[in-house]
Amino acid sequence: MVEFKISGNILVVDDDQAHRTMLRTLLGGWGFSVEEADDGARAIERVHEKSYDLVLMDVRMLEVSGLQALTEIKKFNPAIPIIIMTAYSSVETAVEALKKGAYDYLGKPLDFDELKLAIERALDHSRLKAENRVLKERFGASLNTGDIIGRSRLMLELLDTVALVAPTEATVLITGESGTGKELIASAIHANSPRREKPFIQINCAAITETLLESELFGHERGAFTGADRRKEGRFRLAHGGSIFLDEVSEMSVAMQAKLLRVLQEKQIQRVGGEEVLKVDVRVMAATNRDLKKEIEAGRFREDLYYRLNVVTLAVPALRERREDIPLLVQHFLESFAEKNRKQIKGFTPQAMDRLVRYDWPGNVRELMNAVERGVILCRGEYISEMDFPFSLRDTGVSEQEPAREELLADLPLEEVEKVTILNTLESAGGNKSEAARRLGITRRTLHKKLKKYGVM
Repeated sequence: MVEFKISGNILVVDDDQAHRTMLRTLLGGWGFSVEEADDGARAIERVHEKSYDLVLMDVRMLEVSGLQALTEIKKFNPAIPIIIMTAYSSVETAVEALKKGAYDYLGKPLDFDELKLAIERALDHSRLKAENRVLKERFGASLNTGDIIGRSRLMLELLDTVALVAPTEATVLITGESGTGKELIASAIHANSPRREKPFIQINCAAITETLLESELFGHERGAFTGADRRKEGRFRLAHGGSIFLDEVSEMSVAMQAKLLRVLQEKQIQRVGGEEVLKVDVRVMAATNRDLKKEIEAGRFREDLYYRLNVVTLAVPALRERREDIPLLVQHFLESFAEKNRKQIKGFTPQAMDRLVRYDWPGNVRELMNAVERGVILCRGEYISEMDFPFSLRDTGVSEQEPAREELLADLPLEEVEKVTILNTLESAGGNKSEAARRLGITRRTLHKKLKKYGVM
């Protein structure tokens, strides 16, 4: 199992000396520095005198109760997480504590695993807020990182570059594996640019057929082709004054690449079927999960377009390269999906978190998000276990007692082997059909046909 590095200075507040001694020993063994207070009044004094990472406080005390102390401490330092504990557990007390700003509520006798998870979550939450403040100081108070979550060295270096690039007019090429969040980087660049008040238009070049892509990008005149019963403005015109993000730009045909190059060079477009030349003022950002230099060598991507797009390159790291960000990401996804599905889930079991951190995530953040959503939906208790995850995540290795995957497939008909292979590849790609098709060596259209045949479309 992965050993989590947890540290910090905790103030334990309880009028029961034996319970304080037990907690000091337990928390000290987990790597924390522990100080004690025997009443709420002393706790308030301590917080004014010294900085603590977390307060673990009993409710029932003789002079000043835990709820009274909670109110005073939160007035002095609203950011400090406070976990309330009591042997006199009641829904009313729990609700009151949470309303007054308690981070969590635990009943006595304490469940040590539950206590450890609550402390880890509280400290992670506090550190994330603190790191967001540091990021704002580091990049300027106006930096808007949107939904980007990460405190790893690689992500901080990437955000450093985003802060430098955003205020400029430079064309940006964003590279990285499928599912890493390239569109979030593009969005952050736009949000921190002088164009932030203007449109940010996104288009996935792989999701639109070649015949329709030109019309989507540049628009068309009425009667330009069958079904064109009215004039339509393209994405470039819609993005006028703002930014456009061309996702999976490497999926464009060479002919379409030539037309895009002309737009980048001349800052002008023509609607399909039209003669009018229209000027466009658009900042272009593009993304790809392919190695464009290899695509150029293979004749699938224009070298001149590559150099037009590649003024600044930002490489988004794969999730396996920033594993320290996984606990933050899963907590974020957990809160979102639990609220969406109206479920009361506190977190993950240690075994589940161990699997999440050790898994290589070939589908990156998108696959992680899907796994957490599945876990939330299938979870029957307060904590998501490893059994609530997809099989590929639970099965981190083949045991000596279990037959290898190849042996299991050997007895299946060829058509069934194909189905299993395609569905497993799609799952490992985090549901990304373009990436699954690439790994399988088939076209996206062929993959669509297969999935429709299996009844999963």
